[in-house]
Amino acid sequence: QVQLVESGGGLVQAGGSLRLSCTASGSIFSINEMGWYRQATGKERELVARILSGGGTNYADFVKGRFTISRDNAKNTVYLQMNSLNPEDTADYYCNANIRTIARSMSIYWGQGTQVTVSS
Repeated sequence: QVQLVESGGGLVQAGGSLRLSCTASGSIFSINEMGWYRQATGKERELVARILSGGGTNYADFVKGRFTISRDNAKNTVYLQMNSLNPEDTADYYCNANIRTIARSMSIYWGQGTQVTVSS
C-alpha cells in the first residue's frame, strides 16, 4: 500500500505565506511526477504546480512568481512554498504522485487534502 500525507495548511492573512508538505510512504519503488492541486468550494480541482523526478517544474499561471514547488527524493516528499497569498487562494490543497510500487505497478495516488484559508 502507498499513502500520501499532507501537512502545513491553515489560516493566514492576505500577503502571508504557508509551506505545504506531502510525504509518500509504503511499498514504493520509485516516484515520477509529483504535484499539487487545489479545489475551492463549488469549483473543480485544478493543477497548481508539478515537478518531475529530475526537478523540472510546471506552474499554473495564477501562481507563477508566488508559489514554488520542490521535492526531496530521499524523503519521498514534495513541498509547496506559497507566498503573497490572497483570498482567491483559499481552497483544499491536494498532493498527488505517480508512483511505481515494489510490485512494479504504476498508479497515481492522492493525499487526503489540507485546507488553506486566506483572510482579507
